[in-house]
Amino acid sequence: MADFVKGLFGGQQVVKPSSGGDDDFADYAGAPDPTPAALSSFSTGTAPPAPTSTVGQVPYTKWYRVWERATFDDFKLELYVLPFILVVVAVHLWGTRRNRSKARHWMKAHAPVLQQEFAQVGYERPQASVDDVSAVGLTQATEKALQETRDPSVLLREKTASEFITYATGRQNIAFIDFKLTLAKRYNPLMQFGELVLSLFFESMPATTERLEATSYVFDGREASISPYYNKGEQKKSVPNSTFDGFVFAVVHKDIMKRLREERYDLSLTATKDSAKLPIWVTTMSESAAITDAILTPELIKAINDAGDKFEALVISDQPMDQPKKLDDTVPRKRINLSLKLESTGASYDSTLPIFQQFLRLPDFLVTNAHFRPEAMRRIKATREEQIAKIRKVDDEEKADERRLAGDKLKKEKRDALLSRMTADEQRKYLDKERERDSKKKMKKQTVKG
Repeated sequence: MADFVKGLFGGQQVVKPSSGGDDDFADYAGAPDPTPAALSSFSTGTAPPAPTSTVGQVPYTKWYRVWERATFDDFKLELYVLPFILVVVAVHLWGTRRNRSKARHWMKAHAPVLQQEFAQVGYERPQASVDDVSAVGLTQATEKALQETRDPSVLLREKTASEFITYATGRQNIAFIDFKLTLAKRYNPLMQFGELVLSLFFESMPATTERLEATSYVFDGREASISPYYNKGEQKKSVPNSTFDGFVFAVVHKDIMKRLREERYDLSLTATKDSAKLPIWVTTMSESAAITDAILTPELIKAINDAGDKFEALVISDQPMDQPKKLDDTVPRKRINLSLKLESTGASYDSTLPIFQQFLRLPDFLVTNAHFRPEAMRRIKATREEQIAKIRKVDDEEKADERRLAGDKLKKEKRDALLSRMTADEQRKYLDKERERDSKKKMKKQTVKG
């Protein structure tokens, strides 16, 4: 009964280890059952748990104290390179600003003349905003827009640090004019020095000269095709004919005469001749003496004299600058080119403004006066027709070669198709006859040559 009560309330009989049996488990026979250790949150004598992370355990040595392990000797290379970089950046900034200042100075001197001659100068059309019109009225808003477009920085566009371009349009007899200012590479003295050295040894690589290059593209009776809205609508009015005879004429500085003749195909068609009316340092390149006498007006001669050494070239041409290779290249495209050296920074452009104005108004003069007698134009037309005949001959030869190659290809395809339908013996006989035929042709050719 006592044992039953003990078993009911969790009593447990003590199991005596067996002395016999398997000796392999003898060591585990007397091992007590594991019991969990009691954890008390109120115990103060227990040690803190061991840390599981090693972060912060690395000793703070000299490696982490940069000011102790680094010296100025470690930065000698940087001390040498850093001033050089600063100098390069400073020179670049100075050069680009100097070029921008010089371009703005040119635009400031020529903007009044351009805005007087053209309806639009620059790539942005002057247009009053809606807010300005509602605030001050249309007239004052339009005047404000015009004042904003007179800013030289707005009229010019910086293509590169040494090249600035602008544009003008909206004038009778002229479709548009492109202007390009080429300046020295002040932002890169090494490149500038290299160009100077190369120019001393190679004539084909001249040093950069700061110049203005302007190209005027005339309508030549093509107003409707170039400007679809020209002379239409409410402003429609009678416009005189803007055509004139095509020819090549130039007044060039003798220093660049040889280079221009070698670089430009149109000037290679002309004959060079000095004129008693012009200064000794310039010469004329013309296709006819009648053209020279008609173009050299007293106003143009005076403007060239006033420009002095700043004047380089004034070219009137209807032929391409590069050698034409196709018939489409021989279509006349009349234009006028002007090349002038730029003044130094801050200098006045009073000496070159007269020739610049003559260049802008030259299309009007050509439309009125450049209509010559048939006798004077006969030689010019013969030169054009001779060049067209050469190109047409080359074109016909190329087309004949293409037709011959196409015929040979067709014959080869027919031969291959014929051989594919033959048996082996028939192919052998056919090839033998073909070789015999070729050998006879070769023998005939040798006999004729002998």
